[in-house]
Amino acid sequence: MFYSIYYFTRTQRPEVKAHWNKHKGQRCFILGGGPSLLKIDPKPLENEVTFGVNCIFLIYEWLGFQPTYYAVEDWLVYEDRFDDIRTFVTESHCFFPIQFSTEVFDRGNHSYFRAMYDFDVHIGWPNFSKNASKLIWSGGTVSYVCLQLAFYMGFSEVYLIGFDHNYTKPSDVKIKGNAWTSQRNDPNHFHPDYFGKGKRWHDPRVDRMAKAYKRAKQAFESDGRRIYNATVGGKLEVFERVDYQSLF
Repeated sequence: MFYSIYYFTRTQRPEVKAHWNKHKGQRCFILGGGPSLLKIDPKPLENEVTFGVNCIFLIYEWLGFQPTYYAVEDWLVYEDRFDDIRTFVTESHCFFPIQFSTEVFDRGNHSYFRAMYDFDVHIGWPNFSKNASKLIWSGGTVSYVCLQLAFYMGFSEVYLIGFDHNYTKPSDVKIKGNAWTSQRNDPNHFHPDYFGKGKRWHDPRVDRMAKAYKRAKQAFESDGRRIYNATVGGKLEVFERVDYQSLF
């Protein structure tokens, strides 16, 4: 952990606090990175509140717009895509861990949150922050960050799209520490260069993700709110499924 929980729970990030209940009672869509994302018609999303993550900029042309919000929590994505994020993510309001804040990276559309990277079950993992201005917990996927932001912003309904929840580990991936480096096109996401040749990623622990998603579900439903899975296909069964087209 980069900071103590004591420090986190006593201070607030003002630029994140500004988003408290900003969308109270509204709905939003979180766009995942799975290949199934390309199976939907993105046009209806243009007038919705949306979250994009990581390499969503690779399909901006197909999408037809930039998501309302954008988030990255993985330092490998931050380092490998530093220039891409600064170049292409121009219209979304961005959320990053404060460790990413530097003079050359900071922009007016950037907000920084205190990220708690910890997977220790002895301190209650998976944890879910209901006050994103103080801290946001890691859940093994950037979508967990988006869910905590969505809760803080007051959304009553959250719809997940492109959450295939299914990964293939290429046989030739190079492993150094906890970082994997791809040697070929990415078979697990909506674009071959998402984590394509030369790009680094972490072991996509879907079992750990599922536990985090269950915690998010509990947090939303205990507050009278819901998370739905509007993905076309995929293997994520934590949330109630809904048909994407029926939402418009």
